[in-house]
Amino acid sequence: MNIEEYNKAVDMHSDGVYRFILKNIRNDEKAKDIVQDTFVKLWVNAGDVNYQKVKSYIFTAAYHTMIDVIRKEKRMTDFENVNEEKYSHSKQYTDLSDILNEALKQLNDVQRSVIMLRDYEGYSYQEIGEITGLSESQVKVYIFRARVTLKNYIGSMDAVL
Repeated sequence: MNIEEYNKAVDMHSDGVYRFILKNIRNDEKAKDIVQDTFVKLWVNAGDVNYQKVKSYIFTAAYHTMIDVIRKEKRMTDFENVNEEKYSHSKQYTDLSDILNEALKQLNDVQRSVIMLRDYEGYSYQEIGEITGLSESQVKVYIFRARVTLKNYIGSMDAVL
């Protein structure tokens, strides 16, 4: 795609993609940012994008950018609304291995096995799959869930140390 085609694509599709994003996230400023990021991606990849398929590329890129923004916002927490008691405790531990062993007891057998193989033994996802008979994607899911459980059980490292 050349510069004239890029400019024509911006003129033809900017309003439509803006309306699409605005309907989904209902925030004018964020929608404008997402559309701008989308057209930046189009400019960067202009040489690889076929002008006949530019509308599809623009809407796909805008959708993925919007999903990234939504996921990023989900991870952010309003610190005024955090329950401090959930993330802190008054007990003082002196042995970190006792804490980790107790946390590992909270996991089911499969989660404990894959976490031990990945984080303690250093096996790759594929190797863990071969060892346990699970698919690579199942291994990733079990590891993710185990880490979430451990994080929720242990809390922050500052509370532990």
